[in-house]
Amino acid sequence: MADDPGFDPTSVNLDTADPTDIICYLNAGGNDYDGRLGARISALFVILVVSTATTLFPVLATRVKRLHVPLYVYLFARYFGSGVIIATAFIHLLDPAYDEIGPASCVGMTGGWAEYSWPAGITLTSVMTIFLFDFLADWYVERKYGKILPENGASGALPASSAEHGNVDGYQSDVSIDEEKTQRAFREQIAAFGILEFGVIFHSVIIGLNLGVVGEEFSTLYPVLVFHQSFEGLGIGARLSSIPFPRHLRWLPWFLCIAYGLTTPIAIAIGLGLRTTYDSGSFTANVVSGVLDSISAGILIYTGLVEMLAKDFIFDPERTKDSKRIAFMLVSLYLGAIIMALLGKWA
Repeated sequence: MADDPGFDPTSVNLDTADPTDIICYLNAGGNDYDGRLGARISALFVILVVSTATTLFPVLATRVKRLHVPLYVYLFARYFGSGVIIATAFIHLLDPAYDEIGPASCVGMTGGWAEYSWPAGITLTSVMTIFLFDFLADWYVERKYGKILPENGASGALPASSAEHGNVDGYQSDVSIDEEKTQRAFREQIAAFGILEFGVIFHSVIIGLNLGVVGEEFSTLYPVLVFHQSFEGLGIGARLSSIPFPRHLRWLPWFLCIAYGLTTPIAIAIGLGLRTTYDSGSFTANVVSGVLDSISAGILIYTGLVEMLAKDFIFDPERTKDSKRIAFMLVSLYLGAIIMALLGKWA
């Protein structure tokens, strides 16, 4: 077991030792805090400003007329962010979950955790649960409002609120959407977005705590997490920008962007408060992180592949009308996925 007092790491007989004791000893993290409090406090403010700004950008681009954001700048932000969300699910959530509670981890070799591959099982449960919620939400909206066929596809298109106001330069649309259609589209999409932000926030809390207490890795982790949270925020903002909010809820996208921007800094502050006592490698911390990472991975896998890729590319009847635009969207998507995957080497 992880805390077996009879295990002496300085004298191990590989023929008789319990492999669980060895793995748990090697995986034990301890408290690695090594000072640099000023730099850690600066990380709190830098991540707050940068991640909030990148999250707000796609929303500003579609809702503030005087910015005159070029269409391809908006498209890059939107689809780069989609690629980031998908890469986050696999590289930054599912892979760490295996390290924390997978079969080769201390937790995964202990008690009931050794009976099953829990990261895969929890992620599968998360995907199927989110699908059920998404389906029931659509079913409810359809029964209440009736089935309305879209007048225009989603590929490269902007949300109705943007099309109405002409906020993104270079985008022309004849979409005319009444308040009832806005309400329907909003109800269909806001639940899926709420689930996405919920999953991302789980992940942001964990990495924020770790940044507050990590030891010699802090110098590398700090700049990497600035990019990590910024790219993730871009994905959140891009998703928000495609939702047509009713007039009485025009404040909500700004609130949700700021809520994401605050999450990691608050977690860093909590980590700093626990900097001499929190052990990110403890058995309990690994269980909590592993379960939350697995749940979040399922949420982001479903949202990224179904809500983003399938709806914007596979099921969009307008996707073949502008080859240049669709090519740019694909390049942006893959670039986001590749860069976020590469960041997984450090965070």
